Amino acid sequence: MSRNQVILLFLLSIIFGLAAVFFARQWMTSQMQPQAEVEVVEREPVVVASIEIPAGTVIEEQHVSRKLLEKSWRSESQFTDEQALIGKVASSNIYPGEIVIAEHLTEQGEGATLAVLIPEDKRAVTIRVNDVIGVAGFLLPGNRVDVLNTIKYGQRSANTTTVLKDIKVLAVDQTARTDANKPVIVRAVTLEVSPKEAEKLLSAKSKGEIQLALRNPQAVEKPTRTYVAPSVTIIKGTDTSRVRVRK
Repeated sequence: MSRNQVILLFLLSIIFGLAAVFFARQWMTSQMQPQAEVEVVEREPVVVASIEIPAGTVIEEQHVSRKLLEKSWRSESQFTDEQALIGKVASSNIYPGEIVIAEHLTEQGEGATLAVLIPEDKRAVTIRVNDVIGVAGFLLPGNRVDVLNTIKYGQRSANTTTVLKDIKVLAVDQTARTDANKPVIVRAVTLEVSPKEAEKLLSAKSKGEIQLALRNPQAVEKPTRTYVAPSVTIIKGTDTSRVRVRK
Protein backbone atom coordinates (compact mmCIF):
# COMPACT_ATOMS: atom_id res chain seq x y z
CA MET A 1 0.00 0.00 0.00
CA SER A 2 1.41 3.30 -1.07
CA ARG A 3 1.98 6.24 1.17
CA ASN A 4 -0.77 8.27 -0.47
CA GLN A 5 -3.33 5.54 0.18
CA VAL A 6 -2.38 5.41 3.83
CA ILE A 7 -2.79 9.18 4.17
CA LEU A 8 -6.20 9.04 2.41
CA LEU A 9 -7.47 6.28 4.69
CA PHE A 10 -6.22 8.22 7.72
CA LEU A 11 -8.09 11.35 6.65
CA LEU A 12 -11.28 9.39 5.91
CA SER A 13 -11.20 7.78 9.34
CA ILE A 14 -10.85 11.19 10.98
CA ILE A 15 -13.77 12.58 8.95
CA PHE A 16 -16.03 9.59 9.73
CA GLY A 17 -15.08 9.80 13.43
CA LEU A 18 -15.96 13.50 13.63
CA ALA A 19 -19.25 12.85 11.82
CA ALA A 20 -20.11 10.06 14.26
CA VAL A 21 -19.36 12.31 17.25
CA PHE A 22 -21.48 15.12 15.75
CA PHE A 23 -24.52 12.93 15.08
CA ALA A 24 -24.21 11.22 18.47
CA ARG A 25 -24.19 14.61 20.21
CA GLN A 26 -27.23 15.78 18.24
CA TRP A 27 -29.15 12.63 19.20
CA MET A 28 -28.28 12.97 22.89
CA THR A 29 -29.31 16.64 22.90
CA SER A 30 -32.70 15.83 21.37
CA GLN A 31 -33.26 13.10 23.98
CA MET A 32 -32.53 15.50 26.86
CA GLN A 33 -35.02 18.21 25.74
CA PRO A 34 -38.51 17.90 27.36
CA GLN A 35 -41.32 16.93 25.05
CA ALA A 36 -44.06 19.60 25.14
CA GLU A 37 -47.60 18.18 25.11
CA VAL A 38 -50.16 20.35 23.36
CA GLU A 39 -53.55 20.34 25.14
CA VAL A 40 -56.55 21.05 22.97
CA VAL A 41 -59.12 23.20 24.84
CA GLU A 42 -62.60 23.43 23.41
CA ARG A 43 -64.29 26.79 23.88
CA GLU A 44 -67.88 27.91 23.44
CA PRO A 45 -69.45 31.39 23.46
CA VAL A 46 -71.35 32.60 26.54
CA VAL A 47 -73.29 35.81 27.11
CA VAL A 48 -71.77 38.34 29.55
CA ALA A 49 -72.79 41.81 30.66
CA SER A 50 -71.14 44.57 28.63
CA ILE A 51 -72.08 47.26 31.17
CA GLU A 52 -73.58 47.29 34.64
CA ILE A 53 -77.21 46.19 34.57
CA PRO A 54 -79.14 47.38 37.66
CA ALA A 55 -81.96 45.24 39.02
CA GLY A 56 -85.24 45.90 37.23
CA THR A 57 -83.61 46.86 33.91
CA VAL A 58 -85.13 45.54 30.68
CA ILE A 59 -82.29 43.82 28.79
CA GLU A 60 -81.35 45.44 25.46
CA GLU A 61 -78.66 44.66 22.87
CA GLN A 62 -76.13 47.16 24.27
CA HIS A 63 -76.31 45.50 27.70
CA VAL A 64 -74.80 42.14 26.67
CA SER A 65 -72.06 40.61 24.50
CA ARG A 66 -70.37 37.25 24.01
CA LYS A 67 -67.00 35.82 24.99
CA LEU A 68 -65.40 32.38 24.70
CA LEU A 69 -65.40 30.08 27.72
CA GLU A 70 -63.95 26.61 28.18
CA LYS A 71 -66.57 24.00 27.40
CA SER A 72 -65.92 22.18 30.67
CA TRP A 73 -66.91 25.33 32.58
CA ARG A 74 -70.23 25.76 30.82
CA SER A 75 -73.50 25.18 32.69
CA GLU A 76 -77.09 24.80 31.57
CA SER A 77 -78.12 28.12 33.18
CA GLN A 78 -75.79 30.13 30.92
CA PHE A 79 -76.75 31.60 27.55
CA THR A 80 -74.97 31.33 24.20
CA ASP A 81 -77.08 33.81 22.21
CA GLU A 82 -77.69 37.45 23.14
CA GLN A 83 -81.08 37.47 21.40
CA ALA A 84 -82.42 34.99 23.96
CA LEU A 85 -82.08 37.70 26.66
CA ILE A 86 -83.53 40.70 24.82
CA GLY A 87 -86.71 41.93 26.50
CA LYS A 88 -86.18 40.08 29.77
CA VAL A 89 -85.85 41.88 33.11
CA ALA A 90 -82.85 41.70 35.45
CA SER A 91 -83.97 40.52 38.88
CA SER A 92 -80.63 41.42 40.51
CA ASN A 93 -77.64 43.64 39.75
CA ILE A 94 -75.36 42.26 37.00
CA TYR A 95 -71.85 43.71 36.77
CA PRO A 96 -69.61 44.22 33.68
CA GLY A 97 -67.95 41.00 32.54
CA GLU A 98 -70.21 38.83 34.69
CA ILE A 99 -71.70 35.76 33.01
CA VAL A 100 -75.47 36.15 32.70
CA ILE A 101 -77.35 33.13 34.05
CA ALA A 102 -81.04 32.28 34.19
CA GLU A 103 -81.23 33.09 37.92
CA HIS A 104 -80.39 36.74 37.11
CA LEU A 105 -83.46 37.17 34.92
CA THR A 106 -87.22 36.81 34.96
CA GLU A 107 -89.20 35.12 32.25
CA GLN A 108 -90.94 37.25 29.68
CA GLY A 109 -94.45 38.33 30.59
CA GLU A 110 -93.98 38.21 34.37
CA GLY A 111 -94.96 41.83 34.86
CA ALA A 112 -93.55 45.33 35.15
CA THR A 113 -90.14 46.31 36.42
CA LEU A 114 -91.17 46.87 40.03
CA ALA A 115 -93.26 43.69 40.21
CA VAL A 116 -90.28 41.42 39.52
CA LEU A 117 -88.33 42.95 42.41
CA ILE A 118 -90.92 41.89 44.99
CA PRO A 119 -90.26 38.55 46.76
CA GLU A 120 -92.99 35.94 46.51
CA ASP A 121 -94.06 36.34 50.15
CA LYS A 122 -94.12 40.16 50.06
CA ARG A 123 -96.41 42.88 48.72
CA ALA A 124 -95.85 46.43 47.50
CA VAL A 125 -98.02 49.06 49.19
CA THR A 126 -97.89 52.74 48.21
CA ILE A 127 -98.74 55.53 50.64
CA ARG A 128 -99.05 59.22 49.91
CA VAL A 129 -96.46 61.39 51.67
CA ASN A 130 -95.36 65.00 51.94
CA ASP A 131 -91.93 66.51 52.55
CA VAL A 132 -92.20 65.78 56.28
CA ILE A 133 -93.49 62.22 56.05
CA GLY A 134 -90.95 61.47 53.32
CA VAL A 135 -88.04 62.40 55.62
CA ALA A 136 -87.50 65.78 53.91
CA GLY A 137 -86.66 64.16 50.57
CA PHE A 138 -83.81 62.01 51.89
CA LEU A 139 -85.80 58.83 51.30
CA LEU A 140 -84.40 56.77 48.39
CA PRO A 141 -85.14 53.31 46.97
CA GLY A 142 -83.38 50.66 49.03
CA ASN A 143 -83.60 52.58 52.33
CA ARG A 144 -85.22 50.99 55.37
CA VAL A 145 -87.71 52.77 57.58
CA ASP A 146 -89.94 52.41 60.63
CA VAL A 147 -93.61 53.33 60.28
CA LEU A 148 -95.08 55.42 63.10
CA ASN A 149 -98.78 56.06 63.64
CA THR A 150 -100.08 59.10 65.57
CA ILE A 151 -103.68 59.07 66.79
CA LYS A 152 -105.17 62.29 68.16
CA TYR A 153 -107.84 62.07 70.85
CA GLY A 154 -108.37 65.81 71.15
CA GLN A 155 -106.59 69.11 70.81
CA ARG A 156 -104.19 68.29 73.67
CA SER A 157 -104.08 64.52 73.62
CA ALA A 158 -102.34 62.23 71.14
CA ASN A 159 -100.54 58.89 71.13
CA THR A 160 -97.77 57.71 68.78
CA THR A 161 -96.84 54.06 68.32
CA THR A 162 -94.49 52.20 66.00
CA VAL A 163 -96.64 49.88 63.90
CA LEU A 164 -93.92 48.49 61.56
CA LYS A 165 -90.14 48.20 61.84
CA ASP A 166 -87.30 47.75 59.35
CA ILE A 167 -89.42 48.08 56.21
CA LYS A 168 -87.69 48.29 52.82
CA VAL A 169 -88.48 51.20 50.48
CA LEU A 170 -89.06 49.78 46.99
CA ALA A 171 -89.69 53.04 45.15
CA VAL A 172 -90.22 56.77 45.61
CA ASP A 173 -92.81 58.23 43.25
CA GLN A 174 -92.24 56.17 40.07
CA THR A 175 -88.53 55.57 40.60
CA ALA A 176 -87.48 52.05 41.63
CA ARG A 177 -83.73 52.73 41.44
CA THR A 178 -81.47 55.76 41.48
CA ASP A 179 -77.77 56.60 41.64
CA ALA A 180 -78.45 60.02 43.15
CA ASN A 181 -77.68 60.76 46.77
CA LYS A 182 -79.38 64.11 47.16
CA PRO A 183 -82.76 65.09 48.61
CA VAL A 184 -85.72 64.63 46.28
CA ILE A 185 -89.20 65.75 47.31
CA VAL A 186 -91.67 62.97 46.52
CA ARG A 187 -95.42 62.53 46.73
CA ALA A 188 -95.65 58.75 47.21
CA VAL A 189 -93.54 55.99 48.72
CA THR A 190 -93.87 52.28 47.93
CA LEU A 191 -92.99 49.92 50.78
CA GLU A 192 -92.23 46.19 50.74
CA VAL A 193 -94.41 44.50 53.35
CA SER A 194 -95.94 41.12 54.10
CA PRO A 195 -99.72 40.69 53.74
CA LYS A 196 -100.19 41.04 57.51
CA GLU A 197 -97.98 44.14 57.60
CA ALA A 198 -100.00 45.61 54.74
CA GLU A 199 -103.16 45.21 56.82
CA LYS A 200 -101.53 46.91 59.82
CA LEU A 201 -100.23 49.75 57.66
CA LEU A 202 -103.58 50.54 56.05
CA SER A 203 -105.44 50.21 59.35
CA ALA A 204 -103.01 52.61 61.03
CA LYS A 205 -103.35 55.07 58.13
CA SER A 206 -107.12 55.11 58.51
CA LYS A 207 -106.89 55.76 62.27
CA GLY A 208 -104.42 58.64 62.20
CA GLU A 209 -101.32 60.15 60.64
CA ILE A 210 -98.44 58.10 59.24
CA GLN A 211 -94.81 59.13 59.69
CA LEU A 212 -91.72 57.40 58.28
CA ALA A 213 -88.52 57.22 60.32
CA LEU A 214 -85.33 56.57 58.33
CA ARG A 215 -83.15 53.78 59.77
CA ASN A 216 -79.41 53.21 59.68
CA PRO A 217 -78.90 50.20 57.37
CA GLN A 218 -76.35 48.76 59.82
CA ALA A 219 -78.67 49.00 62.81
CA VAL A 220 -79.48 45.70 64.52
CA GLU A 221 -82.81 45.35 66.28
CA LYS A 222 -82.26 44.24 69.88
CA PRO A 223 -84.79 41.71 71.17
CA THR A 224 -87.15 43.08 73.80
CA ARG A 225 -87.60 41.26 77.08
CA THR A 226 -90.99 41.03 78.70
CA TYR A 227 -91.32 40.65 82.45
CA VAL A 228 -93.75 38.02 83.66
CA ALA A 229 -94.69 38.31 87.31
CA PRO A 230 -94.37 35.07 89.30
CA SER A 231 -97.54 33.38 90.51
CA VAL A 232 -98.56 30.90 93.19
CA THR A 233 -101.31 28.32 93.25
CA ILE A 234 -103.76 28.51 96.17
CA ILE A 235 -105.71 25.34 96.98
CA LYS A 236 -108.89 25.62 99.05
CA GLY A 237 -110.48 22.22 99.35
CA THR A 238 -111.29 21.15 95.84
CA ASP A 239 -110.84 24.66 94.38
CA THR A 240 -107.55 25.92 93.00
CA SER A 241 -106.60 29.39 91.88
CA ARG A 242 -103.46 31.14 90.68
CA VAL A 243 -102.47 34.51 92.10
CA ARG A 244 -99.67 36.68 90.73
CA VAL A 245 -97.15 37.89 93.28
CA ARG A 246 -96.64 41.65 93.32
CA LYS A 247 -93.35 43.17 94.31
